[in-house]
Amino acid sequence: MSTKSRDVIFGSRIRGAKIRAEGARERARHAIREADRAEAEAWSIRMEGYGGPAQPSPTIAQCLNGGLRWLEVECNRCKTRASLPLDAIRRPRDTPIWKLEAALKCRSCKKGRYAPPVHMIKLTETREITPYLWVHPDEER
Repeated sequence: MSTKSRDVIFGSRIRGAKIRAEGARERARHAIREADRAEAEAWSIRMEGYGGPAQPSPTIAQCLNGGLRWLEVECNRCKTRASLPLDAIRRPRDTPIWKLEAALKCRSCKKGRYAPPVHMIKLTETREITPYLWVHPDEER
């Protein structure tokens, strides 16, 4: 009689280890998603409560992974509110949210080259404010 092959001896142990590893990876992905959402929600609550750029803030990738895909902003001058999709912002995904505030400007009360800054209000899961209506300069209003 010959000996059993290694596949017969270790096959079930290898398959079991692969299944346990896949399950652990899935649980880790779920835990990371929950942690990202909790951090983004905590930052959003601090922003609403204190009214300023709370630091440290989550990154764009953490907000998107946590499911908070919209950033609500308000113009300092005309008080126009808008919801911006975070996935459309052209910045590296590891950029903290608070660093976006300096680059965001109001288009509705722009005068020449100067556009007043906006301040961030909160992060939301869905668009809560109607989008800004873009009008081409050649069209009549």
